[in-house]
Amino acid sequence: MQLLRIDASSRIAQSDSRNIADTFVAGFTKKHPTTKVIVRDVVQQPIPHIQQETITGFYTLAEAITETLTEATHLSDVLINELVTSDVLLISTPMYNFGPPSALKAWIDQIVRINSTFGVAPDNSFYGMVDNVKAYIITSAGAVYSNQPMQAYDFLSSYLTTVLGLIGISDVTHIPLEGATLDPVTFEASKNKAYSIIKNL
Repeated sequence: MQLLRIDASSRIAQSDSRNIADTFVAGFTKKHPTTKVIVRDVVQQPIPHIQQETITGFYTLAEAITETLTEATHLSDVLINELVTSDVLLISTPMYNFGPPSALKAWIDQIVRINSTFGVAPDNSFYGMVDNVKAYIITSAGAVYSNQPMQAYDFLSSYLTTVLGLIGISDVTHIPLEGATLDPVTFEASKNKAYSIIKNL
C-alpha cells in the first residue's frame, strides 16, 4: 500500500488542512501499518511552473525527444510515477480566492499530461489513464461554501474533482473544513465533522 500526500497550505504550524491531514495519515497507517507514505509539500519544496520546453516535451513523440526536452520533463516523470504507483492520493489544501493555491496548481500542471495521465479519443473526448487510485481531498476555507449563495464561489472542490476525473481518478472523497474566519462555534462544528468523517472512513 502506498499513500501519496500533497500539502499545499502556505501556513505550516497553524494550518487546519495540514492538521487534519496528519490525523488522516495517522489513522490510515494504523489500519494499514505497512503503508509507504510519500509526502510532497509543494509549499516548503515548491514545484516549478511548467516552461515552454516542458510543454514542448509533453507533445513530442518519444522518438523525437531531445536531451533538453528529456531534462525539461524529468520532474513531471517523477511526479507522475509517484501518483500512478500509489493506491491513495491525499490532498490537503486551503481555498485561496475561491480556488486552489498556485503551489498546488503547479503540481497539477506537471501531472496532467497528455498521453501519460490522460488521452484524447478519436471523437476528441478525453479519457483518463490513471487506474485504481482513491483520492481524499481535505480543504479549508474561511467561509461556509457548502450552502447557497456561497456555493457558487467554491471553484476549488469542483476544479479538483474535474481535473482528477480527467486523468482517471473518479473515486474522490471530500473532507471540507469551513468557516475558519467566522464565529468559533461554526468553525468548531465543521472541524468536528471533518474529524468524524475521517474516523468513520
